[in-house]
Amino acid sequence: MDIPFFDFESDHVRSLKSIPMIVRFKFEVCGITLTLRIWGRLGLSTRARLVTMPVDSLEAMQAYRNFLSHAIRDVGELVMPEDEDSRPAWVDREKIPEVVARKAEEVKVRLRHPRRWSDLGTLQRFALVKLTRGTHERAQFVPALREFGLAA
Repeated sequence: MDIPFFDFESDHVRSLKSIPMIVRFKFEVCGITLTLRIWGRLGLSTRARLVTMPVDSLEAMQAYRNFLSHAIRDVGELVMPEDEDSRPAWVDREKIPEVVARKAEEVKVRLRHPRRWSDLGTLQRFALVKLTRGTHERAQFVPALREFGLAA
């Protein structure tokens, strides 16, 4: 099976010690937040299943949400709903989100033509927006821009 990890993701992600971007995306579309601490408490087979389970329909999203909720409860944790963003920045294919442009400017990377943003896949756009947040993600932001062909 071909696991959809990005090149910029570390070995900790590939070994499922950290939360892969594909799983972060699935958590967000299913409306559940999960900390790295809770992720580490889940069994490896559960983490692997969370990587491969689809979320491409309402039924699949509900099945994913149910599976994840049960897995979280099974390790004695509480399910934390994610704050709903009615239209997250990564959804817009037409323009580079301000948070991505600002972060690129902050790290002194010139972005390619904004049209390149519309060529990116949903998961790539999600990843770039996600990588503008937090501290450990910052190190992956520039490699992700390069991998996706957005860095000039």
